[in-house]
Amino acid sequence: MHPSLNKNLFFVKEHVKVFKAANSFDILDPDSKQVILNCREENLGFFTKLFRFTDYKRMTPFNMEIKTPEGQPVLTVRRGVSLFLSEVEVLDERNQLIGKFKQKFFSIGGKFEVLDASERPLCMLKGKWTSWDFKFVANDGKEFATVTKKWSGLGKELFTSADNYVLQISSEVPADHPLRLLILAAVMCIDLVLKE
Repeated sequence: MHPSLNKNLFFVKEHVKVFKAANSFDILDPDSKQVILNCREENLGFFTKLFRFTDYKRMTPFNMEIKTPEGQPVLTVRRGVSLFLSEVEVLDERNQLIGKFKQKFFSIGGKFEVLDASERPLCMLKGKWTSWDFKFVANDGKEFATVTKKWSGLGKELFTSADNYVLQISSEVPADHPLRLLILAAVMCIDLVLKE
């Protein structure tokens, strides 16, 4: 696992373009403001690009590659065509399956079950329909991480724009634990599946 994933605070910034079919994000260290990871959706097919400009955008497949600024693979987040509920696969830097997300039916605000490679539940990603606040919560109620557009950091409240947000992973999630990869991958799913 790449050492940058052992940080507990990440700033996710979307690249905004007027006519964009592909999604593109940078993940920064909020303290140093340095880009630590790039997330790019490359090699989109013609029809996928075409459907990204229609009401069927949420159904299109995606393949997000997360790499270091030097181009070293960290993980891949991918989904095929989705008619009703999304099932997303997460692969590590060696292209090995490390987990999945399954979207829950009839969830207000959005909900994903976070599963390991054997499809055992690890936690649930839950959102509020009124805001951009999401939590990764275990069955026993323990909170592993939060995603928000509001962050109390550096002594002042930061309200991020519509395309930027903050991921905070609990220090209780051990360093080099696969759950860190899945949490980061799930943040990409929030934007691609629930909020588009």
